[in-house]
Amino acid sequence: MITLIYSGLSLGALYAVVAFGYNIVFGSTRIFNFAYAQQVMLGVFIAYWTTVTLKLPTVACFLVGGALGAAAGYVIELVALRTIRRDSSFGPLITTIGIGVVLDAVVEQVWGSTPLTVPFFGSARVVSLFSGRTQVVDIVLVLVAVVTPVALAAWNGGTLTGLIMTTAAEDRDAASLRGVNVERTITGSMVATGAFAGLLGPVIAPMTFANVSLGDNLAILAFVALAFGGFGATAGPLVGGMGVGLIEAFSQRYLPSGAANLVVFGVLLCCLMLRPHGLLGKAEYARVL
Repeated sequence: MITLIYSGLSLGALYAVVAFGYNIVFGSTRIFNFAYAQQVMLGVFIAYWTTVTLKLPTVACFLVGGALGAAAGYVIELVALRTIRRDSSFGPLITTIGIGVVLDAVVEQVWGSTPLTVPFFGSARVVSLFSGRTQVVDIVLVLVAVVTPVALAAWNGGTLTGLIMTTAAEDRDAASLRGVNVERTITGSMVATGAFAGLLGPVIAPMTFANVSLGDNLAILAFVALAFGGFGATAGPLVGGMGVGLIEAFSQRYLPSGAANLVVFGVLLCCLMLRPHGLLGKAEYARVL
């Protein structure tokens, strides 16, 4: 039972870190970047390239992954989103889906469709903890998922840049009138989440392998985790991700094959009927004159 819980938490952490990227970009741009799961997938393949092909030291793998991930985020924002992000229709959403398809195609052309093994930069041994067994890579991923909302809260509330990003997210026009460069803030959020995706590569890759279908698999469940936890809530991705991961792990263990997704989406629908804005999300109101 304890081992099953650990498995669910590691799955939940995987969904949570992707959902954090969704949440940050949505908060600053009001655009749901469906391509972010593919950006994480790209980070995993960059980890394979730096770790296996180039055989770089661990620190260099993280630095290269973060730099290339940030560059990818900037290019995506510059080429695909900058000119249409004020579009109130579904244009930006469709564009991010298209970006994801392009990233899938590029990665498949470069590395192929065969899953590639990426070694973990730390210990590969199995750890016994509270009568359960888990791997060190799973512990590291859970720690990353737990630390991320704490770091985001400290950044948003304790730094000038964080306060500017929060202000721009709450009211773009008012922030512009007060001298905030909203365009630069939006670009910064895309670059930051891209760097985060690249840094996640060496942590996620040993668990998921470098697989071109990874982005598609993560995209939906990370979205479910965010909807479950609450859009805009700092800790929403963590709570939602852990909930989805545990539900999936227990469903796979005790229910027939293929029932896990049915249970996950069933729980999500029940949650949204009771709390349409998610467990930790807050309802938004607009004054109508």
